[in-house]
Amino acid sequence: MIHAGLYYPGGSLKAALCVAGRRQLYDFCRSHAVNHRRCGKLIVATASADEERLAALHRQGEANGIDDLRWLSAAEAHALEPELACTAALLSPSTGIVDSHGLMLALLGDAERAGAVLARRSPLRGGLIEAAGIVLECGGDESLRLRSALVINAAGLWATDVAASLAGFPAAALPATHHAKGNYYALTSRAPFSRLIYPLPEPGGLGIHLTLDLAGQARFGPDVEWLPDPLPGVPLGNFDYGVRDGRADAFATEIRRYWPRLPTTALQPAHAGIRPKLAGAGEPAADFLIQGPAQHGVPGLVNLFGIESPGLTACLAIADRVVSELQVD
Repeated sequence: MIHAGLYYPGGSLKAALCVAGRRQLYDFCRSHAVNHRRCGKLIVATASADEERLAALHRQGEANGIDDLRWLSAAEAHALEPELACTAALLSPSTGIVDSHGLMLALLGDAERAGAVLARRSPLRGGLIEAAGIVLECGGDESLRLRSALVINAAGLWATDVAASLAGFPAAALPATHHAKGNYYALTSRAPFSRLIYPLPEPGGLGIHLTLDLAGQARFGPDVEWLPDPLPGVPLGNFDYGVRDGRADAFATEIRRYWPRLPTTALQPAHAGIRPKLAGAGEPAADFLIQGPAQHGVPGLVNLFGIESPGLTACLAIADRVVSELQVD
């Protein structure tokens, strides 16, 4: 997903980096021949009582600098997507989809041309903060010790664990981290939609929405399944990413709010992911935490905590922010 940037409060890192990152990402995809499509998105109110929330989202998006949002009546939305049921909708033309694996390979190619080396199967075992830099102990088939003046902790779900493993890192600077699993179901037939369809956001997520991949396959999700807090040391590769049985009926109920003609038995389990969150169940959504030396006191270290959605959209803008935190060219 390439998000436009309307979901996030004004002044937040999520808002600023998503809006800037979206523009950078489209430019990068064009210049590096990464497959993508600016397909647009409809955010829908399925009852009149929800229209004020949709209007508030509209105002927030415009305040964040999104200048192409368009309010649609039910008839206008239906003219664009005849299968859609809603009382009003917000059209976001600058939302899109991207080949995320192709994007990662293009970024890796740029990094390698600049002299970087990707070391696979080299898990971090821990580290030590010294006056001369940060010492990292790496495992794998050929374990080694590295000393670096600059370290960027972009470990996703395990970013807090990585920071905690660095001897000398102040414990008071470690944020509380929570994890939410998101399940997806695939549509067994071709979807009758050409745009992404989103309900209004829900606590912990953006609601069970319809996304399309570049081949036209439709998926619905994610839901929000809070995991035990914290994850009890389960290696990431061994964690259960399967979609558990018994969720299809709940998905179908939510989907039929905006697509009443969803065929019976049209959903099949697809995949699941886990989101790193800095706010737990029942708490207001938290912003990204990009934590540099000014926050934790360790020269040369930047921690990226809570980089969930819109992290992919914002990735290039996040990189710029990291460079700024490190005060390097």
